[in-house]
Amino acid sequence: MWPTYTDLMTVNDIVIEGLPAVISVPESGSGPGVIVIQEWWGVVPHIRDVVSRLAQAGYVALAIDHYRGVETTEPDEAQKLMLALNIGEVSHDLAQAAAWLVKQDSVSGDQVGTIGFCMGGGLALLAPTVSESIVAAVAFYPAMPWQDYAPDWSRYVGRAALVNAAEGDHSWAGPKIAEYAAAIHAAGGQVTIAEYPESVHAFFNDARPEVYQATNAQAAWAATLQFLDAQLS
Repeated sequence: MWPTYTDLMTVNDIVIEGLPAVISVPESGSGPGVIVIQEWWGVVPHIRDVVSRLAQAGYVALAIDHYRGVETTEPDEAQKLMLALNIGEVSHDLAQAAAWLVKQDSVSGDQVGTIGFCMGGGLALLAPTVSESIVAAVAFYPAMPWQDYAPDWSRYVGRAALVNAAEGDHSWAGPKIAEYAAAIHAAGGQVTIAEYPESVHAFFNDARPEVYQATNAQAAWAATLQFLDAQLS
């Protein structure tokens, strides 16, 4: 098991121009900025945990609460919350978060990355299309249910994405991941799809022992940090 966020870096609740969020800053007091995007459960302790781990790794990590304070452990309710999201509003949230991050004294540079899980993984892939400041995206086992949304993939030129894909998701998520990857490449961006042996959906989530796979989770985390270091250094 990973240590909990309370054992790592402090995670603080903040409000950014009416937008609820949580943030953690590394011990050094500064670092590159990364936006963490929630799973369909909401900003649950696992997401706070990821924010803290990123801060421990040297990043200023910020998670926006796209559900505005609502969280759940029930899949049916989580699906309703996800499908009720307005992607235009979420895009505005992400752009607002990126604009705020790059203005902070604690954030080095004027470019940030994103990392998301499941629903948040799909949104992470979209994020570089909604803000000039977002130049790197990490998607863990992305879900992309917003079929009618048409991203402006041309904004991916010179930007990069890493997909930590779950082998068990091939039958339902694989085609959409391939479609997004092709669009990113065609736009002049870069995308790497990393797969992990016998991986299942949500394999990174150690708060769910029924799906957590320690070896795959640790390998994907190492790949994520290497990617973010390369893109944001």
